[in-house]
Amino acid sequence: MPPRPRRSSRPAEELGGLMNRLRRAPRRRDFTTVPMILQKSDFWDNEALKEIIAYRGAHKQVWDNTNLAGPWLNLMRNSINAQIFSFEHKDFLAVSATHGTAHLALFDHVMWEKFELATLTGDRFKTNTLAMPKPAPTAFARSEDPNSVFGPVGDTIPALQERGVVFLACHNAIWEVTAKLIASGKNPDHASHEAVTAELTNHLVDGVVLTPGIVATIPELQQAGFHYAT
Repeated sequence: MPPRPRRSSRPAEELGGLMNRLRRAPRRRDFTTVPMILQKSDFWDNEALKEIIAYRGAHKQVWDNTNLAGPWLNLMRNSINAQIFSFEHKDFLAVSATHGTAHLALFDHVMWEKFELATLTGDRFKTNTLAMPKPAPTAFARSEDPNSVFGPVGDTIPALQERGVVFLACHNAIWEVTAKLIASGKNPDHASHEAVTAELTNHLVDGVVLTPGIVATIPELQQAGFHYAT
């Protein structure tokens, strides 16, 4: 790893620098099989995860998000709005520690179609509307406009990513989703557990950072100064 840059005297630059490093950090999405327990760092997005843990901004929060149908995207948007506009913390970093049913939102449309992921939502979601393309960028001057990305229309993964939110994926959640798919006969290729897990991993939404397990990653973030929210 190259030497870490010194903390900028301009907080917004600290967050922007992290976003640039995360865009450059590799994401391996060419798996053919994946084991149940990840024991080698090349099975997850190790470089990107290290960048997040090492973030030098003074204001950072990790959200323990587990309920697909809950208000998790709304709560993160509200937190960002207040941190940036009310408290003027331009370096504020929100991280979604995503597992449980919320993790279904991190799979792309191809996986939702192939494995009929809507059935795992009790058909509350017909498609992955939470990962739909973000609205057009909105200037800060429209921060009081409820129809801008600062309002409910901004409650999507791409819109929040554009504002600097990082979504962490959970290998353990992917393994467990695979088990449910195989048990319910949603395995059109009749592939092994390891192979289906690999395919789902290869189809995470762009920009998502894969971890070996969310429950184990949250303490790593807390030790690095992230405030826990659920």
